[in-house]
Amino acid sequence: MDVQSYIVSIVMTHHIAIIEDAGPDYAIGVWFPDLPGCTSAGDDIDEALRNAPEALELYAESFEADGKPMPRPRTLTELKADPEIADDIKTCMVALIEYPTRAHAAE
Repeated sequence: MDVQSYIVSIVMTHHIAIIEDAGPDYAIGVWFPDLPGCTSAGDDIDEALRNAPEALELYAESFEADGKPMPRPRTLTELKADPEIADDIKTCMVALIEYPTRAHAAE
């Protein structure tokens, strides 16, 4: 697989998430800039990241139930150019969260 194909495959199967750590008295929050209202959380970063794919899946199921396509995930470069997201990318952790594939998707 060449580099271009690899990059496209990541963009198509992953969404960029912003991880916010508000301190020891709060849950770690995860949100997806391209998916308004799609959030996850956990008591620590590891748990928050483990919970994030389920949030993506539930979000996608609600879109599917409404007959709407999922929004195209933007690249990190595109998000950094968005003034509404740029500061969050500078001050928070960023992760690629894999979109869970379902067995029937291959059929």
